[in-house]
Amino acid sequence: MNWELLLWLLVLCALLLLVVQLLRFLRADGDLTLLWAEWQGRRPEWELTDMVVWVTGASSGIGEELAYQLSKLGVSLVLSARRVHELERVKRRCLENGNLKEKDILVLPLDLTDTGSHEAATKAVLQEFGRGFFNGLRTELATYPGIIVSNICPGPVQSNIVENSLAGEVTKTIGNNGDQSHKMTTSRCVRLMLISMANDLKEVWISEQPFLLVTYLWQYMPTWAWWITSKMGKKRIENFKSGVDADSSYFKIFKTKHD
Repeated sequence: MNWELLLWLLVLCALLLLVVQLLRFLRADGDLTLLWAEWQGRRPEWELTDMVVWVTGASSGIGEELAYQLSKLGVSLVLSARRVHELERVKRRCLENGNLKEKDILVLPLDLTDTGSHEAATKAVLQEFGRGFFNGLRTELATYPGIIVSNICPGPVQSNIVENSLAGEVTKTIGNNGDQSHKMTTSRCVRLMLISMANDLKEVWISEQPFLLVTYLWQYMPTWAWWITSKMGKKRIENFKSGVDADSSYFKIFKTKHD
């Protein structure tokens, strides 16, 4: 065999693999560990059934969608937010999914900024379901291997967070979400969150390009990331003040759809 030819074939294969991985990265909407878990890891449908999950911010956005997808898995739910009527609406829809009964969902109004109410709320959950799990510093939980702390870092996701943001005056809100078609769908974000839960991943990044790339830069090239962020920051503020989504101009180039 011609060893020179073999060497060139190996180089060509390596270059081809590099190109394939680059194309996959440009279409990615999560970090590589998370996407590997989605492909080859444990399924939420296998791992999360019969659990009790406390969802804060359950009245809208990611929290609301998380409640719906968890209810389809047969997970007992604690739904918390400030708006009781919205929590009741979410509860009704969860029950309509058909996998839960009235006793499986606890509506527990809660303002997370009121730290004095946390202990009473926790006791209410334990009284209702008889068990609970708590997040804290991983070093403090080293002797409790059954408790997994997952840092889930989502990028721009379709929600009403802009609508509820404060305007120039603290008594007024923006009141307009604008066009969010360039952002990741809430359902896709939550699906990736469930995969991270099912696979006990310690930290995951969920975002479409170019913000996923910026996240990698922050991790491995922070000096460059600071420079890029400072350049982007001014334009984002200008967009926000003019009533345009802050990130729309950066997403239109890289937008890919994930159903």
